[in-house]
Amino acid sequence: QVQLVESGGGLVQAGASLRLSCAASGRTFTRYTMGWFRQAPGKEREFVAAITWSGGSTYYVDSLKGRFAISRDNAKNTVALQMNSLKPEDTAVYYCAADVSARGLVRGDVEYWGQGTQVTVSS
Repeated sequence: QVQLVESGGGLVQAGASLRLSCAASGRTFTRYTMGWFRQAPGKEREFVAAITWSGGSTYYVDSLKGRFAISRDNAKNTVALQMNSLKPEDTAVYYCAADVSARGLVRGDVEYWGQGTQVTVSS
């Protein structure tokens, strides 16, 4: 079993940056792909970004390419999401996710979820 805990959310103005972090504990010796999803009020949870265990492959939703960047530190069992040039439409609860399959995680077939952290971007 893996436990995921997000941090770093908050309230920022449009154009600002935030860095989210997710700390994993438990069966972290498994080579999980890690990623981020988000869910805005009244909308479905959507995929944001993912990174394989080695860091060799990253995945982003097309609409966020160039603004968001995902990274991981396996020695610390953490994954981060750097969010730049934030827009009000980025307002959502952001969830950390882990799964053994990169393709599965991107589809939303996620084995482990974090509790979420709120990101609010004002105009």
